[in-house]
Amino acid sequence: MAPVNRMIPRERGGWWHAFVCPAHGLELDHGDVLSGVFPEGGALCARGCRVDTPEVRGAWTVLSHQAWARRIRVLALRDENGEGGEGGEGTEAVRLLLEYADVYRELAAEGHEGAQSWMLRGRLFHQALTDAIWAVNVGHAVWTLALRGTPGTDALLPLLDELERAALDARHVLVDRGDLASNYTTWLTAAGIATGRAAALVRGTEWDGAKQWLDGPHGLYAQLRACVGGDGWEWEGSTYYHGFVLRAALLALRGVAPAAVPSDVAQRLAGMVDVLAAIATDGGVLPALNDGPYLRAPLALEWLELCALAQEFTPSPRLGAVARRARAEAGAADDGLDRLVAGTGWFAGPALPERPAPAPVTVFDEAGYAVVRAAGVQAVLAFGPHGGSHGHRDKLALSLYGAGACWQPDPGEVPYAHAEFRDHYASTAAHPAFRVEGAEQAECAGRLLARDATSVTAEVTDAYPGVRAVRRVEAGACHLVDVLTVVAGDERQVTGQLRPGVALDVQVQPTGPVRTTWYGDDEVLHGWHAASVPVRPVTRPGPGPADDPQLTRTWVDFTASTDRFVLVSVYQCAAEGPAVTGVRLAGYEVVVDLADGSRAVHGTGV
Repeated sequence: MAPVNRMIPRERGGWWHAFVCPAHGLELDHGDVLSGVFPEGGALCARGCRVDTPEVRGAWTVLSHQAWARRIRVLALRDENGEGGEGGEGTEAVRLLLEYADVYRELAAEGHEGAQSWMLRGRLFHQALTDAIWAVNVGHAVWTLALRGTPGTDALLPLLDELERAALDARHVLVDRGDLASNYTTWLTAAGIATGRAAALVRGTEWDGAKQWLDGPHGLYAQLRACVGGDGWEWEGSTYYHGFVLRAALLALRGVAPAAVPSDVAQRLAGMVDVLAAIATDGGVLPALNDGPYLRAPLALEWLELCALAQEFTPSPRLGAVARRARAEAGAADDGLDRLVAGTGWFAGPALPERPAPAPVTVFDEAGYAVVRAAGVQAVLAFGPHGGSHGHRDKLALSLYGAGACWQPDPGEVPYAHAEFRDHYASTAAHPAFRVEGAEQAECAGRLLARDATSVTAEVTDAYPGVRAVRRVEAGACHLVDVLTVVAGDERQVTGQLRPGVALDVQVQPTGPVRTTWYGDDEVLHGWHAASVPVRPVTRPGPGPADDPQLTRTWVDFTASTDRFVLVSVYQCAAEGPAVTGVRLAGYEVVVDLADGSRAVHGTGV
């Protein structure tokens, strides 16, 4: 039954990215978002602040409305799956939906006057995107109730019709300005399909919206062809927005047999699943490449739902680890929606064949990422296009993960309304990349130079005027080798950066390489760092990943003034062996000595 003393908000929502502490850059505590009442005394920051502004109130209202829509969908699914007793959850879901019909009629007749000028204006919320996400949950709740024959859904037809019309109007705006590839368009399409098909089920008629929403010139299939590259990545190269688009697409395909999806579109969707399988660690960590939260319980719920949908469309064994980690991160927020979705037969036919496991070296040419796995270390090299408004200035950044340890992660991004921290987490300084003269990289793209079964080499020539940088990452038998080479036409100050997400020890020795030790919860990484010229390995405190900008980590900058700078790093998990005993740069080769007396020799790539 519905929670006691809880109610749907009677106000319009704002922009959820404003739900951030102005002092600390932390997303504020949601409190009881189903209460319908903004927290007394202001929204709480984990560092002790209380924040109460119109923008924060509007953002909290977004969270509350979205939580209520999700709650209604859960109630409908529980009833559908026979978990609700004598249809109690279904009846309660209809009651809440009727209340939302009243709220929408009262509040959302026109575009939201509080929206910022750059926004695609919504009705119940500042943004049409937020309207669409909410409408998808509403549409699917009614769809489920109508399939079951729950009484009272006919009174929801005006709401469903208006939501479909609003999605269509907003999509027209995007299409007219050439934004068919926008992630907004995917969600507006998903909203149009969910509400339109739900209305047809309530009316007991055939759905006539396929040409409008599915296979027409601006429908889902055309949109996926526009926004997904041949390598499977959503065009922005952001892990978050990649999953965001894939989840919307799979929600939109409810009731469609996977085999009935046009083969090229099905291939794109399978490629999107392959992307997640390839970048995920063995323990289910998804690197937060480009914009997107580093760690967030509501995001974990999104990954859970996506994994459940993907496994029914084209299963991938590696998504099991992603789902297990996401469930642990969701904690008490886990409402079981993904398990309910998995029990509904979401698609109208059997899944496509199981996806193959990724290779030890996987390169995404269009998005510009390479994943290299070596003896318990997973490296992700970023070299591709900037990624539009969600891109970061991080060319040739190298992230390092264990199965579950985020030793040197991509740091993610804070809620966008915090301009200062948002810019920091998009900056070169925040990433394990390189800088010249302490300046920011330009927004640019690198390119792939070479790849083979154990290594990948990429370069960038537009990050700084007159500077060419090359990075080669190679998997050894028991270690990972990283070689960063920066060549300038004259003497420049060049810096190679380490940006740990864990506790880090740094040891400078009288002879031999600088040593680092990276402490994951259960996984320890050892590093050896040598350079072609004398370097200053300067350590200083810096912000940790974006889930808590106040968490201090030890940043390391290897800096030298030279016209050619080569920085070699060799990494080895503490559990692997034989142990590395020495690392040196010999001309254009990297020599790694091992405890069993053997020696490994690797090229520098330049």
